[in-house]
Amino acid sequence: MNILQLIGRDKELFVNDIEQNESALSDIVSHSSFLVLGGAGSIGQAVVKEIFKRNPLKLHVVDISENNLVELVRDIRSSFGYIDGDFQTFALDIGSVAYDAFWKADGQYDYVLNLSALKHVRSEKDPFTLMRMIQTNIFNTDKTLEQSIQKGVKKYFCVSTDKAANPVNMMGASKRIMEMFVNKRSRDIPVSMARFANVAFSDGSLLHGFDQRIRKLQPIVAPHDIRRYFVIPKESGELCLISCIFGENGDIFFPKLSEHLHLITFAEIAIKYLKAKGLEPYVCASEDEARQMVQQLDLSKHWPCLFTLSDTTGEKDFEEFYTDKEVLDLNRFESVGIIKNQQENYDGQINYFSQAIESMLNQKSWDKQAIMDLFHYMIPGFGHKETGRYLDGKM
Repeated sequence: MNILQLIGRDKELFVNDIEQNESALSDIVSHSSFLVLGGAGSIGQAVVKEIFKRNPLKLHVVDISENNLVELVRDIRSSFGYIDGDFQTFALDIGSVAYDAFWKADGQYDYVLNLSALKHVRSEKDPFTLMRMIQTNIFNTDKTLEQSIQKGVKKYFCVSTDKAANPVNMMGASKRIMEMFVNKRSRDIPVSMARFANVAFSDGSLLHGFDQRIRKLQPIVAPHDIRRYFVIPKESGELCLISCIFGENGDIFFPKLSEHLHLITFAEIAIKYLKAKGLEPYVCASEDEARQMVQQLDLSKHWPCLFTLSDTTGEKDFEEFYTDKEVLDLNRFESVGIIKNQQENYDGQINYFSQAIESMLNQKSWDKQAIMDLFHYMIPGFGHKETGRYLDGKM
């Protein structure tokens, strides 16, 4: 199944930029050592593959998911084989003492790339998962930045999100706050980041859910009013690696909008997906009807679908990669734009935020409103949309 066609494209975004810079990219990678954090997620795996196929001296991959690491190794061995360099994976939690011991034992890397994140808007539904999002997206990033500074790492990269530009949900806001922490650390270590769109068919995404629904003989559900930009996993890996290797201190890379990158609804992709499988969508009017039609339709020809309006908390009406206050470089690459580091001073806000979160954790007591107040303090004008409905309350 051609993922590009499913998202309405016939051409990869960064082909020309990769070709024009391949010699320098391969030379740098082949003479460098890398640590990829969160390397077994969808974006992390794509990044690891981009590094691996350019024969690095050392490539270590850390992820909390043992199973995903196993699949990553199987995938790499089946696709690329082996390299002369040191390739190892470690099933570790970045926030753990075990990870700190791992770092103390080695920590000798030219590049550290952090792809770990809680990425779902649904993770803000309760205060406890929300706190884990803050710890993962913000404080684990700051911790690994500090460790990288202490060991003299040449460059630190971490992935942000398009949802950090004028955020309307806590996930996007947590990534914007992460950018502020990274900006502060950029005084002591070269850093770069990337913001990009939804990664098509990434683990846990709605599009990945289409595969699961088919396999489990369940109806497909998708909003028909939400339009999003999509990149394929390979493109996410390429953008991260380009930013890591070529980004100047504080740069945030993003895909340029063009005729090759356009908005498409989830419902449109669902229809293309079913047709690619030789199926016709059977549009239902309710969840009950959709569940019932699984038993009644000839599933070799038709598949029940429910296309709905989006009314859940944190959904943004439109997507954007940068704000009107950010300084852009649109000339360096053909298909990649760059937000330049303006070196703003967030020290006071960061200290207050850190102390407030630490106090909550020490007391083992907090509520969502207290965290929301902190986010509004960090991001004046934070346009959070609370509807009272969350994705876990829908099929």
